[in-house]
Amino acid sequence: MSEVIHADHHDDHAHGPAKGLKRWLFTTNHKDIGTLYLWFSFAMFLIGGVLALVIRAELFQPGLQFVQPEFFNQMTTNHGLIMVFGAIMPAFVGLANWLVPMQVGAPDMALPRMNNLSFWILPFAFGMMISTLFMEGGGPNFGWTFYAPLSTTYAPPSVTYFIFAVHLMGASSIMGSINIIATILNMRAPGMTLMKMPMFVWTWLITAYLLIAVMPVLAGAVTMMLFDIHFNTSFFNAAGGGDPVMFQHILWFFGHPEVYIMILPAFGIVSHIIPAFARKRLFGYTSMVYAVASIAFLSFIVWAHHMFTVGMPLAGQLFFMYSTMLIAVPTGVKVFNWISTMWRGSMTFETPMLFAIAFVVLFTMGGFSGLMLAITPVDYQYHDTYFVVAHFHYVLVPGALFSIIAAVYFWFPKWTGKMYDETLGKIHFWLSFVGVNVTFFPQHFSGLAGMPRRIPDYPLQFADFNMISSVGAFIFGLSQVFFLYVIIKSIRSGAPAADRSWEGAKGLEWTLPSPAPYHSFTHPPVVKDEEVLG
Repeated sequence: MSEVIHADHHDDHAHGPAKGLKRWLFTTNHKDIGTLYLWFSFAMFLIGGVLALVIRAELFQPGLQFVQPEFFNQMTTNHGLIMVFGAIMPAFVGLANWLVPMQVGAPDMALPRMNNLSFWILPFAFGMMISTLFMEGGGPNFGWTFYAPLSTTYAPPSVTYFIFAVHLMGASSIMGSINIIATILNMRAPGMTLMKMPMFVWTWLITAYLLIAVMPVLAGAVTMMLFDIHFNTSFFNAAGGGDPVMFQHILWFFGHPEVYIMILPAFGIVSHIIPAFARKRLFGYTSMVYAVASIAFLSFIVWAHHMFTVGMPLAGQLFFMYSTMLIAVPTGVKVFNWISTMWRGSMTFETPMLFAIAFVVLFTMGGFSGLMLAITPVDYQYHDTYFVVAHFHYVLVPGALFSIIAAVYFWFPKWTGKMYDETLGKIHFWLSFVGVNVTFFPQHFSGLAGMPRRIPDYPLQFADFNMISSVGAFIFGLSQVFFLYVIIKSIRSGAPAADRSWEGAKGLEWTLPSPAPYHSFTHPPVVKDEEVLG
């Protein structure tokens, strides 16, 4: 095996390093692939953001202004799918590619060629999905949850391409996850036991297992859709003996672990940033690891809280209500641990720390509205209103997205050797923070007042909150274009980063959010008598 590896390396050097396009197409370097993932996800984020702004422009005032209801539905569907599968998830995989090998002391990912393949599937998958918008009959118009029979019996012809795109994304996710698990379990530096791994590595190890468990479920759901559409089966068609509610069960058995897949790596990122800028070790490392594992386990037994209104038995409603409320416990443990880490720390508030603190505060708000939605009789009132939209956007935008932005600012000096402009970073933070709250906070109120989601027009009483929400959305959208400017400016003309980026004048050390290593000189290892005698 080693001869093969040496021959491969020799081959590379014989031709010199690949340049230009060839370097990016054929790369097996985890850093290059991480960079590809991050830029791809940013492009998808901007496309998904444009679709969101079309939605918010339409909802700026009552009446139909810009788009027809059919096109509005295509916007909501594609916005959701692109943001979830095209922006958030590839960004986390990109961060994993960059950071996991470095944090476990591995030279690269375990399966570098598969790593290349798992990235290059994505542009084709999303190219196909976005192209459906330009097909005859229009793109998918059934919401990102694509409930049958709306997505099977009444779907436009382009739904077949959408199904194929989902299969491709799933294949990419599964390959990426296998790679991350193989890297973490087989390539850790000597002496790094599992309970000495950095938190980001832990969260990704657990996330990867979740992905491998649930992606085939999604594949099953879309395959059954494909058969219902083209081969006359009746999986979800009641007239043929099928059950539309079964579709919801299958979709949410995938979908609920999926929302934790989008937040667990964020927990890992924040568990690195807060200790660094508080100049303290992470409080309660072991409890953090167990909390992540508990959240992952519980995510599999709460799926039907998305479907309290389908007429399930009371015992089922009680089970899903209590198990959903139970998930708040390990999540609360993590929040208290982050607060305890900051408590009496020597904190400074550079851009990554601002995003991390905003994450803790706003994600907790999203968690509280989720706890409200967990209560079955209350959920009957909130279901399918803007309250739900406000809840999950508080979890995903200031949650997943803010953590990704925080990670970019935090590790940027390590990736590029350049320092970003701190003033511009702070301007970006405050614009984003104000924009996100002005956008999504009013939606709680319109939802409680009864405004349904996924509608292009609405009664007059919701006009004010919608106007505020739309203004906030444009502030938030433009601030992400400003983020692009900050990053490009820093790459091209940023000041060179110090060897230990966050040290500088502030005396900040890199602190890994894991226990002190065994060979640490400050904590000499305790040798037991029998070891000496042995």
